[in-house]
Amino acid sequence: MLESMTGYGSAESVESGVKTLVELRSVNNRFAEISVKLPRQLLSFELEVREMIRAHFQRGKISAFIQIQLDEEQPIAVGINVAKVKAYKGLLDTIKKEADLDAPILLEHLLRFPEIFDNGATSLDSSDTLWPFVKNLLQDAIDRLKAMRRREGEELSIDFTARIAEIEKTLAVVTALAADNLETVRKRLAAKVEAVAGKDLTYSRDRLEMELVLAADKLDITEELTRFASHNKFFIEELKNEESGTGRKLNFLLQEQLREANTIASKSQNAEISQKIVQIKEDLEKIREQLQNIE
Repeated sequence: MLESMTGYGSAESVESGVKTLVELRSVNNRFAEISVKLPRQLLSFELEVREMIRAHFQRGKISAFIQIQLDEEQPIAVGINVAKVKAYKGLLDTIKKEADLDAPILLEHLLRFPEIFDNGATSLDSSDTLWPFVKNLLQDAIDRLKAMRRREGEELSIDFTARIAEIEKTLAVVTALAADNLETVRKRLAAKVEAVAGKDLTYSRDRLEMELVLAADKLDITEELTRFASHNKFFIEELKNEESGTGRKLNFLLQEQLREANTIASKSQNAEISQKIVQIKEDLEKIREQLQNIE
């Protein structure tokens, strides 16, 4: 089954007032190229993120973006750390005493220490708590990206199959034209031999007949048509292959198809056959453009 290199997958969730978003974007690329953008809390897990992505994709330029932030729509539980309030109050009392100050200790002095407040934001700083949750979301995003790439691959497979079927029809016409063309050439060459034989000239009839056979053989495209049909068969079989590396194999087969098409056009010396080959090469070129996006 074909898999495109273009796709998008995302997963998000809100838990305990923390909103987490994972996005994956993929475009075509000759090799697997992975870029990762992580929040500071998860920087130590960058290698693991890359390995998770690489385990599922062989080719493509894949960008991963993970964002963690407080959910503004969710209420944040804010509390006071009584122990810290008392500790800071005691510290200020000690400073006041040692500095022999008479000024009273006010609430505004204590508010200068943000540590006296406990709130939901502290969960953002715990990477060990965040990573298992983010890891699950990353796997969901990977699965969705892969599903989208496969859906597009299925559409491309349908298009390839239709184009190969059209090429097969055109090749059938070329085969019929080639049979008639070869017979016509043989008759023309035979007529030339007879014309020479009718003249009072010294010549080797065996040599002329050999040249006739060689000339007819040069125009024979039966072998090329047979190989072309074989390449088409393998191409269709490869479209159904579940193994990885399908894109590279299809590109190789396409090169061979183009090679046979060029050889047929050069050997046939028939305008109508050349015209049909042009149509075939147009379909092959369209397939080639789409194959650049296959993994």
